[in-house]
Amino acid sequence: MAAIAEAAALIRAGECVAVPTETVYGLAADATESRAVAGIYAAKGRPSFNPLIVHVPDLAAAERIAVFDDAARALATRFWPGPLTLVLPVRADAGIASLVTAGLDTIAIRVPRHRAMQALLEASGKPLAAPSANASGGISPTRAAHVAKSLAGRIPLVIDDGATPAGVESTIVMGSTILRPGPLSQEALFPGEGRGPAAESESGPRPSPGKGEGVAAPGQLDSHYAPSKPVRLNVTGVTAGAYLIGFGAVSGDETLSAGGDLTEAAANLFDALHRADASAASAIAVAPIPETGIGAAINDRLRRAAFPRG
Repeated sequence: MAAIAEAAALIRAGECVAVPTETVYGLAADATESRAVAGIYAAKGRPSFNPLIVHVPDLAAAERIAVFDDAARALATRFWPGPLTLVLPVRADAGIASLVTAGLDTIAIRVPRHRAMQALLEASGKPLAAPSANASGGISPTRAAHVAKSLAGRIPLVIDDGATPAGVESTIVMGSTILRPGPLSQEALFPGEGRGPAAESESGPRPSPGKGEGVAAPGQLDSHYAPSKPVRLNVTGVTAGAYLIGFGAVSGDETLSAGGDLTEAAANLFDALHRADASAASAIAVAPIPETGIGAAINDRLRRAAFPRG
């Protein structure tokens, strides 16, 4: 594939390129080169205290970078390749640029399933740091067109392999705690053990770290995945001036899933937010989403999208 060969050459030259994964499009660069990683931060306008996920082709490659205990290895064996990111101690000889870990002694790492990212990992021969391929804090991209709109003129190449199947970012796990909900639910990861996301409580999201304070993994900032318009959640009817994103029995300008399918809703989430943000409406309203399974990940993204920005 010509695009993969071109992307690999750019990676080896220290550039960053956009590539689809099974979750969202990522902005990939050589995780061993500080200048290449700095290019990611520059393109995204991303705070330097927010660490990046490193993508590798297989578990053996991951074990050369991070220290696995038996529990982490068991999760990796069950769910890799796939949308699971593990936060683990980084090896002293990992060769990963310090910008990737944002000064932490841990590293966020995963083995992706998507054919394009796997092909790029093979062709480049590098571990790839790859946050979502959008301007920092904006709506995550699930199509190449989203990347092009958000990062126009900032990166040399976008590999277009259609819409991403999962539609939300990977589940992040540290030890036995979910730091960020994602396509793999609590029930799937820890059946019967009742471990929920660290960033939430029964009453809603816990306060997230401020600048430089306790950010343990990507995606933990309060204001994240954010459209340019105010977002209202749990709306059950038409609201004047707002673009309504429906779900289940609540219809709207469009729906995440008319049949109430949470997997379908996750795949459609960011696409719908992009359309709502581009509409003539002055605000965005979203129907209630059940807090079960992947619904926890959808609500996590929606709460961050709606977080007050001042």
